[in-house]
Amino acid sequence: MMNTDQLMQLSLDMAGMTKIPADSAIYHPGENIKKAIMGIDMGAPELLLGRDLGYDAVIAHHPIGDTARLDFADVLWTHLDQMTAAGVPESVARPIVEEKVTNAQMGMHAANYDHTPSIAKLIDMPYLNIHLPLDEIGRQMMVESTNKLSPDQPVSALIDQFKADMKEFQIALTDFQVRVGSPDNPLGKVAISHAAGTNGGYPIAKAYFDHGVDTVLYIHCSPQDTQKIKEEYEGKGKNMVISGHISSDAVGINVYCDELKKQGLEITRISGILT
Repeated sequence: MMNTDQLMQLSLDMAGMTKIPADSAIYHPGENIKKAIMGIDMGAPELLLGRDLGYDAVIAHHPIGDTARLDFADVLWTHLDQMTAAGVPESVARPIVEEKVTNAQMGMHAANYDHTPSIAKLIDMPYLNIHLPLDEIGRQMMVESTNKLSPDQPVSALIDQFKADMKEFQIALTDFQVRVGSPDNPLGKVAISHAAGTNGGYPIAKAYFDHGVDTVLYIHCSPQDTQKIKEEYEGKGKNMVISGHISSDAVGINVYCDELKKQGLEITRISGILT
């Protein structure tokens, strides 16, 4: 048996984190959890489903309310760490990330942050979401796969390596997309832009490309940002690879769920957790 604090702490330990990040929260605590249901998106309907099917807790991946919704923008600063680690000067990276943080803060201010947590409290269903820690687990696995390759290998080798190492990419209904560049282009220097709240879009990809990165991997990117990146960098030896949102999220989530099972919990995976 575990409680909600232990469920959260396990994810932090596995991701190498010391505190709960801003995009994760325990909305309604609970004890003596033997049986939990988990999914990427778990809202009011899934809370009722969990109650009706006799589960002891509902675990979501994406933030849904309370501080995880209101303070979500804070985790976007992780982009700054990733960009500077890849060689982007902080003087370039900081204003780009700051603009993303400011825009996200203004957007989240209008959110009904109490909607779903209030339902969990009303029906007394233990409820939490774990976002950044599980994405970080997945990112570390993607980096390990990338490190098996050499810069002169083609982009297609990265895709093949990911599929070989992570089953989620084998079974997903979505497939990798090389939206800028070509599968035949050399990888060069690779940046895995994941586990930073959400994707960096055009400005962060541009910063990577302009400061020595040849291949940027996002798990998703809007059509508008994709088009801007394509117009600026197509034919210049740069590559933008999209791995797929749900399959990429599922990578870290499955590692966490497997560990829960090892610790004796019965865990049911739904809502995008590909197995």
